[in-house]
Amino acid sequence: MADREVLYEHVMEPGTGKAVPVMRGQILRIEQIGNGQCADFNAFNLHDYKEYFHTGRTRHLHGLFPAEGDMLWSAPPRERPMFTIIRDTVGTNDVQYPRCTGFLYEYQYGFEQHTNCHDILAESIREYGLTPDDVHDSFNFWMHVGVDPDEKLYIKRMMAKPGDYVELLAHFDVLAVPNVCGADIFSTSNFELKPLKVQVLASTEADRDQWLQPEERQYRNQRTPEDFKLSRIKADRELARDDGYQADWPVYPIVKQPVEVPLSEGEYAMVEALRRNGGFGEEDTDIVRHAFFSWWIEHYMRGPKQHHAGE
Repeated sequence: MADREVLYEHVMEPGTGKAVPVMRGQILRIEQIGNGQCADFNAFNLHDYKEYFHTGRTRHLHGLFPAEGDMLWSAPPRERPMFTIIRDTVGTNDVQYPRCTGFLYEYQYGFEQHTNCHDILAESIREYGLTPDDVHDSFNFWMHVGVDPDEKLYIKRMMAKPGDYVELLAHFDVLAVPNVCGADIFSTSNFELKPLKVQVLASTEADRDQWLQPEERQYRNQRTPEDFKLSRIKADRELARDDGYQADWPVYPIVKQPVEVPLSEGEYAMVEALRRNGGFGEEDTDIVRHAFFSWWIEHYMRGPKQHHAGE
């Protein structure tokens, strides 16, 4: 960090957040000041707020606990990398738990007034003309989450210490919105709210060479408003039917074609073994289809690591 220029710095006190523009190639750094504080995080395309961070696509591509080297992706139909985590000194992050809300504390604990991530994020983005409806599910930095034997999530003790940090390099101009998570009655932040420091840093040439993604979209299905049949943002809230609407499905009709798959005696014995094992279907066609696509996914489906710049 010694050779990076600090372009912006702000300390978020408990109960607050901050909407921070981070331009393409710049680095957002969030740093622990106290002894372990979770940061909930939203992000929007600075020039088109309808492109925003998506926990589901990020979870799909990088698993339950994204860490250093992984990317934060925007929602369908845009589906572009917004940031790459280029440094993570702890390695415990979460994209499963939703942001806490005032309703949650009232419904579960009887608190009619309690600091919470949704309201903090909503107030933070109000500076840029956005509303509580625009807050979305968050990336939870440093939230230490586990999965128990019954496959249920639980929150473990916060591992971050003073001086720990994450750094995210922006792939296009983004409005980044971190906040001090308001959960003080869970182990999310070890039952105590602490401040966090936010910085925007100028990246080095080495940073950009290693991490920065191309500016243009890389895939046809990373769609922009120009690709939409209705590209304008709806201004009013009431819903009414368009009497002139005619359906124009993108892929229709779906046509199925049979494929003959001859099996040797040994291959058919394998089908029988899979039938006895269970979980592959009952009919020969179902078992062969399941086995083939399971094999194909394992050997031919590309992983997100292959798309990192510099690899």
